[in-house]
Amino acid sequence: MTQPAERRLEPVPPEVLRVVKQVEIKARILADEALVGTYRSVFRGSGLDFEEVREYEPGDDIRSIDWNVTARMNVPYIKKYREERELNIYLAVDVSSSGWFGTANMNKRELAADVAALLAVTALHNNDRIGLVLFADGVREFLPPRQGRHHLLHVIRELLFAEPLRSRTEIGSVADFLANVTKKRNVVFVLSDFLDFDFEAPLRALGHKHDVIALILNDPRELELPSVGLVGLEDAETGSVGYVDTSVAATRETYARTARERRGQRLRTRSRRN
Repeated sequence: MTQPAERRLEPVPPEVLRVVKQVEIKARILADEALVGTYRSVFRGSGLDFEEVREYEPGDDIRSIDWNVTARMNVPYIKKYREERELNIYLAVDVSSSGWFGTANMNKRELAADVAALLAVTALHNNDRIGLVLFADGVREFLPPRQGRHHLLHVIRELLFAEPLRSRTEIGSVADFLANVTKKRNVVFVLSDFLDFDFEAPLRALGHKHDVIALILNDPRELELPSVGLVGLEDAETGSVGYVDTSVAATRETYARTARERRGQRLRTRSRRN
């Protein structure tokens, strides 16, 4: 599969850099408060490197005792290993048109940027490499895994200022792309509202090769309609407009029931796929 070419970075306008750094600062604060220790315990390295043999100390794991050295020295010695880290963490972020929707403090695109920035900061804090894949009805942008603050700011910039295009969500496209982009086992976060169909098979295939974590982006108004009278609703992905009388209780109940069923289906799908 042909990989999308990386674009050369042009000079960043000061107002853009200011927004990018604000997101970075917020992510660093949240990472320090909540995620760093949990992240390291959940996402472990790919193996262990032998480091040294040293004399046993109270509290050491007896399973680490080196019996050959112990027999020669007549005192217990243990083998000490160092975890191989430097994982590749891929952030697969949905930038389809449905991400423009937002009724609370931010839209789903901004929520995705905040969450992805938090994961990126936490990963880089643990010396892992961050890769970014922006997708909609196909892969739009690919940043290969790298380390460093400069790369982090590049990732955040792409998350915040990716070109808005009217397009639908095709999760299968990014799943197929990541399944072929590397042979090494990686960690893949998929950030999307999952408003898509028939993506289970490619996502399952990706999960056979990589550790896949699906993060569903929601907005409160996707679960229930307020009673505000007649409103025009536009489908961001197709541009079609329909009118709904939200003052009708049966309409609001049907909307909420359909939303619950869709959400339940997504959760059941994730549960079956672990």
